[in-house]
Amino acid sequence: MAVVLIGALLIVAGVVYMAGAALGRGRLSDPEPVHTAPDRPTPKLATPGPTLEPRRRGLGFLGLSQNWPGLAMMAVGVILLLSVVVL
Repeated sequence: MAVVLIGALLIVAGVVYMAGAALGRGRLSDPEPVHTAPDRPTPKLATPGPTLEPRRRGLGFLGLSQNWPGLAMMAVGVILLLSVVVL
């Protein structure tokens, strides 16, 4: 039973780690600070006003190099869960 709980916790921890890492990599809202100089041009956004995503974020946040700790936790959790099923 403990192996199942540890495996499930590792999978959840991996997902939470990857979500936190993706959120921590960039500013998701209010793309321009309030105290900017008026001579700076405003960025061209897909929608007017503050947005939750930058215009050109790309898929870099899904890369293996940034998410390997979370993927490793999930892989160990899956291995633990599968070891209980096979035995």
